[in-house]
Amino acid sequence: MESRFGRGFVVNLVLLSKHFALPPEQAFYGASDHVTEMSVPPSLKGTDVSELTERLKKLILWHKIGINDKQDAEAAKKIITKLVLAVDRELGIEDPDMGSFD
Repeated sequence: MESRFGRGFVVNLVLLSKHFALPPEQAFYGASDHVTEMSVPPSLKGTDVSELTERLKKLILWHKIGINDKQDAEAAKKIITKLVLAVDRELGIEDPDMGSFD
């Protein structure tokens, strides 16, 4: 069956990244849809990736729109950054770096 909001890990991580590129007051609308079928690959279970994914899911699912949007959106962005770096480390990249260009 075709997924309505994305299934997998990287797919949903990318979709969530798009949400958190929006202004904080818009970022959470529909973001929870993307964690419904977000799953950590079996090879990454029990790693930092798994723990960070759970933190991100909880933050998004527990967020109340209109309350602490800015703080929670910043927290989500930080978790996503840590998650991307953790995935690279698990894939064998010794020193992943997001860079400093903004």
